[in-house]
Amino acid sequence: MEWLVWIGAATTLVGFVGILWSIFAVMRARRAGLDDEGLRARMGKVLPVNIAALFLSFLGLMMVVVGVILG
Repeated sequence: MEWLVWIGAATTLVGFVGILWSIFAVMRARRAGLDDEGLRARMGKVLPVNIAALFLSFLGLMMVVVGVILG
């Protein structure tokens, strides 16, 4: 089950990159000095990416755990 651990690690890494991207996107939006409506619109676009990245990280970590247990 070593392959499951490596696939899970790669999935977790992709999710982590997505989380970092969403953090930096929100930081850029806050520094841009947007009004409240503009900031909400930008956050509305970043939120689905953030949730998907969190899901990918969770799924990858679960794959690693299952691979370690079965291996």
